[in-house]
Amino acid sequence: MAKTNIRSKIRWGIAGVLVLLVVSGVFVAPKGFNKGINWVNDNIHLGLPTVPERDFRLGLDLQGGAHLVYEADVSAMEEEEKGISVEGVRDVIERRINGMGVAEAQVQTTKVDEAYRLIVELPGVSDVEQAISMIGETPILEFKEENNEPERELTEEEKVQMDEYNVDAKTRANNILNTIVNVGEEFEGVAREATEDSASQNNSGYLNFVGDNSQFPELYEWAQTASEGEVSKSLVETYQGYNIVKRGAERDGEKQILASHILICYLGAEGCSEPVYNKEEAFARAQEIYNEVNADNFETLARDNSTDPSAEQNGGDLGWFSSNMMVPEFSEPVFQAEKGQIIGPVESPFGYHVIYKRDERNTKEYELWRILIETQSEIDILPPQDIWKNTDLSGKQLERSEIVSDGQTGAIQVALNFDSEGKDLFADITSRNVGKQVAIFLDGVVISAPVVQTEITDGRAVITGSFNLQEARLLSQRLNAGALPVPIDLISQQSVGATLGAKSLSKSLYAGIVGVILVMIFMFFYYRLPGLFAVIALSFYIALTLAIFKLIGVTLTLAGIAGFILSIGMAVDANVLIFERLKEELRDGKSLKAAVEEGFKRAWVSIRDSNLSTIITCILLIWFGTSFVKGFAITLLIGILLSWFSAIVVTRVLLRFVVPWFKNRDGGVFFVGTYNEEK
Repeated sequence: MAKTNIRSKIRWGIAGVLVLLVVSGVFVAPKGFNKGINWVNDNIHLGLPTVPERDFRLGLDLQGGAHLVYEADVSAMEEEEKGISVEGVRDVIERRINGMGVAEAQVQTTKVDEAYRLIVELPGVSDVEQAISMIGETPILEFKEENNEPERELTEEEKVQMDEYNVDAKTRANNILNTIVNVGEEFEGVAREATEDSASQNNSGYLNFVGDNSQFPELYEWAQTASEGEVSKSLVETYQGYNIVKRGAERDGEKQILASHILICYLGAEGCSEPVYNKEEAFARAQEIYNEVNADNFETLARDNSTDPSAEQNGGDLGWFSSNMMVPEFSEPVFQAEKGQIIGPVESPFGYHVIYKRDERNTKEYELWRILIETQSEIDILPPQDIWKNTDLSGKQLERSEIVSDGQTGAIQVALNFDSEGKDLFADITSRNVGKQVAIFLDGVVISAPVVQTEITDGRAVITGSFNLQEARLLSQRLNAGALPVPIDLISQQSVGATLGAKSLSKSLYAGIVGVILVMIFMFFYYRLPGLFAVIALSFYIALTLAIFKLIGVTLTLAGIAGFILSIGMAVDANVLIFERLKEELRDGKSLKAAVEEGFKRAWVSIRDSNLSTIITCILLIWFGTSFVKGFAITLLIGILLSWFSAIVVTRVLLRFVVPWFKNRDGGVFFVGTYNEEK
């Protein structure tokens, strides 16, 4: 029984290693996996998700880009303000780079003697001068108020462009419809290539089952008269554009209720903009209406008494709805009531309701696919109305900001101090915005939007909120970076062309692949079957390491690739130590099973001690080294940790699995050497 349990654990270990190997391989090279998933979705319609096809993050030396070094002029500042101000500038530069659309950019601060420097790395940037110009601008601090101006209308030229686009969209949609209905092209294949619905494109246009109250009412209406497998003979138009629709199976959908209600809201209830009652009075009024109401006078009483703003027009009619369209406090009693029954008062977050359940029905849901060709509307052409408008107050008038605490509550706040001009401007802004928000922008991004409580005339203000100390410090840094600009000078500029980076990457990969193959060949021919297991463990190690590089976003540089290749050699070293210890145990006359266990036990001490010293070195390099050295140290550190797992766990599981197969002497197959049979 004990041996059976051990073998079972070993089999589970083998299964776990295989699963981890497959998952790692999918992360490293997802394209083939996604192709298979798309085939399954096309033929079986399971709706399986695909794996994001994320590329490795490449550093400047591999991808090309710019390396800029700035020195901040903090000579005019107090010593305690220097570090904070430089961090504020770093934060501003980071947001500006993000606004340029530069991916994987890095901004670091460092201190060399008494000089504060900012190191900016911009992978993939071709226009270095534009980047320098964007970074070098003074941080912009702005104060804005709510914008209540009416939105503009389309110009005649914009209307013509929109009409032309929509005519072209309809033509394209009709051409696609023709290829399916008349030419006989497969719907799913065309959908994957032609649909402009990004949510369903990878699933061949599959929308799943669609009900009456879904976001596709026009598609649902078409499906009610279509048969299973039918494709729409003409285009189905929705607010998104023109649709070619295919219907699948039918199933029972959600139960729906047709009801009306009379709402009596109270002070403190959600959405009660003009409260007349407190909570007790609202309940009493709802009870009075419930005692008086019936099916004949319900609509009249709703128009005269309901605090629902729409009741005057619709008499409290809520239309058809399913349970998930209403809050549970409302929907549960309505769905439990009988058809034609009036219930109440029912309490919800909005107040007290008297509800008339007029009808109920069971709906159908239809399995749908669609090909969407998008059209344009005014909202697509007109830029969204900016909810804020500029004022004359900016960072020019802000003397400084600082962290303070409320004298009564102890809450952390950020205090603002304006100069004389800012004092007058701020008084004017706050006087016309009492009860409204005034937004503080830094480099075009809202960093705070407090509500004005009262007119402020002393040139001082506090930003209140649920700040912790770290958040308040960050906000103050951002404000001071705009209010007290720190001049920065470009002292170093280096650029790497994309072509040079591609050549470096190609040569690095070639060298790494050749090295790995040679190591694998040596291990197999020198150690025979254990060498084969070492090759398997090494393949597992490479796949897992690359998957983790992708998962945590390690930036690969030439130095990083060197560290990775070095870690491969160290992973092999661990296997060599294990196998040599194993051979020694066999020469001492031990059985294969005992030799395997003792070999791993004796080798572990040497592996642990040698790798620990390397790990300590890596940590020191990461802590104190430059970005170039850090890339090498990070990849080497990750590689060492994973090499422990691949050598000690993976190789051990494989050897334990095959040991029972070699009870007869066959040293030439297992590896060079002899051993005793297991007794």
